[in-house]
Formats: sequence, structure tokens, C-alpha cells
Amino acid sequence: MKKGLVIAGVILAAAVVFWMLRPAPSRVDYLSGGKKIICFGDSLTFGTGAPENMSYPAQLSRILKRPVVNAGFPGDTTASALSRLKREVLDRSPGIVLLTLGGNDMKNRIPADTAFENLKIVVERIQKTGALVVLGGISIPFWDRGFSERYRTLAEDTGVVLVENVYEGILGNRSLMSDTIHPNADGYRIMAEHFAEALEPYVEGS
Repeated sequence: MKKGLVIAGVILAAAVVFWMLRPAPSRVDYLSGGKKIICFGDSLTFGTGAPENMSYPAQLSRILKRPVVNAGFPGDTTASALSRLKREVLDRSPGIVLLTLGGNDMKNRIPADTAFENLKIVVERIQKTGALVVLGGISIPFWDRGFSERYRTLAEDTGVVLVENVYEGILGNRSLMSDTIHPNADGYRIMAEHFAEALEPYVEGS
């Protein structure tokens, strides 16, 4: 009995020493060599409902104290985003790409399978460049047709960083919305904060 306890103690001590002496994980600098932070998506990225300088990419730029490219286009679906992905993202030397896509697919009753097949292609093409992808999910109770769960599944399958719900703390609060879908300037500030929090481990000084 005592011998077993001694052996267990030795194993535990060895494990603790190994854990303490393990090499620190190397930090990837996603923005080295002139790589850009690009926000790619639909009207939530474009900033519909707020002045241009109050979109979430503009406010994120001020939080991070770094340039941020706004590649949002109102009305974009996952299919139309695919058609402009190369021009708007891949050809721009992306280092970090933040995505808000899927809301218009949801609104237009596009099947979730189709939407997330397209979105997975978008994610994987960006990842092939070596860029970090941060995916903004959408959760609208009783209306999102299971899209919120599909964002989580896609994140697990591809390894992207997930902001589970870009609307968290915004949707349903009239003081933060310009209409039933789009935030106002204050709402976009909160959205920018959600993304800034997700980026904190990956951007020096954030």
C-alpha cells in the first residue's frame, strides 16, 4: 500500500515538473509583414444604421489602435460573399479576418446546409493564406432556424475563433438599435468590443 502511494507520488511530482518546464507555446504574429485586419461581411460589417466612422470596424480600429479594413457590403449572402472573396480579402494580404455572414441567408430563408457550405468555403480559403479567422455568430431566439448551433459546429470543424453572438447585449435594446436588425453607433461599439475581446490573445497591445 505504502509502496503504491510512493510510486503515485513520484509520478505526480514528475508530471508537475514536466508541466512547469514545458516550453511556452510560440505566439503567432498574424500581422507581421504588412498583413491586414479585414472585416468581411454584410450590412453588420458595413455599418448600416450608423455614420461611416461609427461602424464596428471603425470602432474596432480605435480600440486596437491599428488600421482595420471595412470590406462589408449590405445585402451580402454567403454566396455573394464568395464571389468577392478573392478581390476583397485574399488579394489584400490578410492577417486576421473577421466574418459576419449568414444573417441575410437566414432572412432570405436560404437552407442552413447551403449557407454553411458556402461559409465553410469562405473560411477555408482564408485559412489557406495563413490568416486567423474570427467568426461572428448570430443568435436570434425563435427565428434563427438553428443557425446559431451551426456557427458553433463550423467553428469546431475549422478551428476558427468564434464570437458566439455578435448581437449579445444589443438586440432588443431600442437604445442600441437603428431598426429591428441593425445596431446604431452605440450598438456597433458593443459589437466592436466583442470582437476586440476575441482578438486579445492574437494582437499585441490589444
